[in-house]
This record gives sequence, C-alpha cells and structure tokens, in this order.
Amino acid sequence: MSAKIAVGSKAPDFKLPRDGGGNVSLADFKGQKLVLFFYPKADTPGCTVEAKDFSKLAQAFSRIGAAILGVSADPVINQDKFKAKHGLSITLGSDETHAMLEAYGVWAKKSMYGRSYMGVLRNTYLIGPDGKIARIWEKVKIPGHVEEVLAATKEL
Repeated sequence: MSAKIAVGSKAPDFKLPRDGGGNVSLADFKGQKLVLFFYPKADTPGCTVEAKDFSKLAQAFSRIGAAILGVSADPVINQDKFKAKHGLSITLGSDETHAMLEAYGVWAKKSMYGRSYMGVLRNTYLIGPDGKIARIWEKVKIPGHVEEVLAATKEL
C-alpha cells in the first residue's frame, strides 16, 4: 500500500542503485535542497521531455544549492541508455523493488484505454535542507513544470 506524503513531514529515507553504477541515498543530500521527480518510464515521450528540461536547468538548480534526482522503476541498464541517448546531466535512480516508490506514494493503480495496471505517478517533491518535504506537485503536467519547481526552490 502506498503512503501519503504531506508537506512538512520527514522525507522517507531511501537507497537506490543509480545510473553509472553505485548507489544514491537521501543521506547523500543532507544539508542541501533536493528536487526528487518520479517518472513512469525511461525513454518515453513525456518522460524524455521532463528529464531533458531538468537537465537544461541543472546548473540553475546547482547555483541555488539544489540537487536533482529522477526515479523510476526501470532497471539501471535502461536508465544508463536513457541518460546516454538524450545527454541527460541529472542523476537517475532505479527502484525495481518499488519500496521507495511506495514510501513516496507514487506506485499506484493507473488506467489507460480501459486497462488497469500498477505504475509510477508523475509527481515531484522538493525536499529542504532539513530533510522535510517542502512542496509537492502531483499529476505533473510537463510544460512549464521545471521552471515552476526552480522558482519554488529559489524561495526555499
């Protein structure tokens, strides 16, 4: 059962395999802002636009002390191919077990063309330097989203 995360609550801890090898964890971002975006599937049209948008503004996020982490249920090998194919400059995490996806409430029942299935919701979480959830965007619409997240991150 997926959790429901609220603004002001402590961000659920995680440790995931990441693109390029090794692991990424919440502890890696202690004391800094983290933009955590969840996307349904690597190298699909919407996910590609979103990841490329975050990559384009990665330096702007970095200048204000924020890191960016994209997470999906795709295996690391798919994340590596996705990152290389599109020249992404952001870190990508893989949660094939769905443990982190469930902890953040983004592993949920979805439907398309009358068929129900479990999948990743397109949500974004802004985590403050204190490790608490500062802002949540649910059911993200991609156009203008990254710019909105950047503006909110500057205010944090």
